[in-house]
Amino acid sequence: MNTKIFCDIADLSSIAQFNKKSIVKGFTTNPSLMRKAGAKDYKSYSEQILKVCKKKPISFEVFADDQKSMIDQGKKISTWGKNVYVKVPIVNTKNKFMGRVIKELNNKDIKLNITAVYSAKQTEKILKVINKETKVIISIFAGRAGDAGKDPIPEFKKSIILAKKFKNVEILWASVREPYNFLQAKQLGCHIITIPPSIIEKIEKFGKSFNQLTKETVKAFLVDSKKSQFKL
Repeated sequence: MNTKIFCDIADLSSIAQFNKKSIVKGFTTNPSLMRKAGAKDYKSYSEQILKVCKKKPISFEVFADDQKSMIDQGKKISTWGKNVYVKVPIVNTKNKFMGRVIKELNNKDIKLNITAVYSAKQTEKILKVINKETKVIISIFAGRAGDAGKDPIPEFKKSIILAKKFKNVEILWASVREPYNFLQAKQLGCHIITIPPSIIEKIEKFGKSFNQLTKETVKAFLVDSKKSQFKL
């Protein structure tokens, strides 16, 4: 499985840097990343990003909490560029399934990235309201599930099987915690994994032997002990 790497970032300089990398096939953002990047005006900042990322797919998330406003925002965001995916949370803050939002935007041929998904049951609910033509990404949050003591792997396996009937649907491994997650995503057959810049840089250095890693680790400990001038 050729799992595509997307870069999870909203910082303009980082997007400019990682857009040049052939290993990076697309980008994902969210309101938290946009705020961290210093965005004051959502649309104008997104347009700045799109001046840099002109061809690779990029997801911009709606930030409303009611269905009507989400639909309105989704329609507007979709007009910003042909490479734009509208990111929609599977539920709102009241834990209400956003099926109406997903269905309406999907039926208008708007590419979607359904986010904050954790289970195969949620994947199944999404698949019941979409067509089999317009592109849809389903983002399953592996790292956050693991942080809560939940094993995300069975949910990925079931979701990937469910999505096989839909050639327009891609399963995305979200909330990466370590470089090895990329290999896990590939082994499972995930279509995409979205990764922060620092971890992408580590993936680019894959290939070191255990002996090399042992030597580097021991050397680092020795260097630090000398810098600290430890004595016994």
